[in-house]
Amino acid sequence: HEADDTKEMYGLNEPVTESFGKRCLMARKQVESGVRFVQLYTPSQSWDAHIDIHKNHVKNAAETDKPIAALLKDLKRKGLLDSTLVVWMGEFGRTPDTPADQKTKGRDHNPQAMTIWMAGGGTKGGSVVGSTNELGFKAVEDVYHIRDVHSTILHLMGLNNVRLTYYHAGRNRRLTDTGGRVIQQIVA
Repeated sequence: HEADDTKEMYGLNEPVTESFGKRCLMARKQVESGVRFVQLYTPSQSWDAHIDIHKNHVKNAAETDKPIAALLKDLKRKGLLDSTLVVWMGEFGRTPDTPADQKTKGRDHNPQAMTIWMAGGGTKGGSVVGSTNELGFKAVEDVYHIRDVHSTILHLMGLNNVRLTYYHAGRNRRLTDTGGRVIQQIVA
């Protein structure tokens, strides 16, 4: 049972935020009870907007902004944020343009630049790492590979990404494949 102000904070009383709010509140309860890994998905559609990116992103942001902020606030209020790593990311970025000949007003996948945010769990709050070229097509400053993000997550979880391996097809393999460095600028 949750207090009314907690339900309101997560947006459970609003149709737009209710679904993701319930997921975020459930995540907080799972963390509270000792669950070590929780994954959340957006309620209605993915952020993979090949058609009408504006409509897609406005809808998804409206559904998720209040609940995810509530989750962070609630974890902090309960003393759980410092020991809980929250990662918000997808598997790639989006191109910054909509081609003039494209009638769908969507954007394509962009593995050259993406945005990720992390909170809690040993991260340095307020840190910003990297930048893109003028158009946002490609990372140009403090460029990191996704295996560096994975290495950083493993490090923040107290695991050594170089020593941690799994056995597959007759050999030990690293979770971060052939490399991976910890992004020190975000480690507290």
